[in-house]
Parts: sequence; C-alpha cells; structure tokens
Amino acid sequence: MSEHPFRSALRPLVDALGGDMLAPEEAGEDDVVLSWEGREVVAVRLPHLSASLGGILAELERRYGGPLAELDRATKQVVVRSLEARGAFALRHGVETVAAALGVSRFTIYNYLNRQRAAE
Repeated sequence: MSEHPFRSALRPLVDALGGDMLAPEEAGEDDVVLSWEGREVVAVRLPHLSASLGGILAELERRYGGPLAELDRATKQVVVRSLEARGAFALRHGVETVAAALGVSRFTIYNYLNRQRAAE
C-alpha cells in the first residue's frame, strides 16, 4: 500500500525536527495527530528538546559534509548564527554542546555570538 500524500509531504519536516511519524491509533497524549479531509492520517511525536539539538547538529554535519569541528572559522561562525536562530542556546547546556561539536571553547561560542550581535 502506498503512503498517503500528506504523510509524504510531512516527512521532510518531521525528519528535520528529529521527530517520528506514527499511525494515529498509536499516538500518545503528547503526540500531535493530524487530519486530512476529516480523517486522521498521521501522528507526529516530537523529540525532547535536548535530543533536538543533537539532531540539528547531525543535520548540519550532513549539510557541511563532515564533522563540524573540521570546518574553518568563518563557517563555524555561520553555524553558530544558524543555531542561535533556531534557539539552540536557550537550551540548558546548549553552549557547551555546540562548543564540543565545533571543537571550540564556550568562550569562543560567546565571542561569535557577541560579534554577531554587535554587527546587527
């Protein structure tokens, strides 16, 4: 049986968020059940916020073709701007997690953020 077109359309978004797609009858109370033309088609289970950051970092590694720690300084700054826009630094230990992934210190992350804010 082929996948419902609504599920197919949602798949890239759910994957980018690090979520899971379930049958509507498998949904838990924290899952989001989505309907199409009055019929429940899919349930989406969103990841815990701490897991989301790991998923975002993995997606960035795929985008840049390898470990983030191997990127040049300018590209690391672009990554930090992207992560700030996505709210990564609002998470507990977000700065530490990103610093470890980029192979830099927390101080360096704060410097990148301060430079960005000063430029704006």
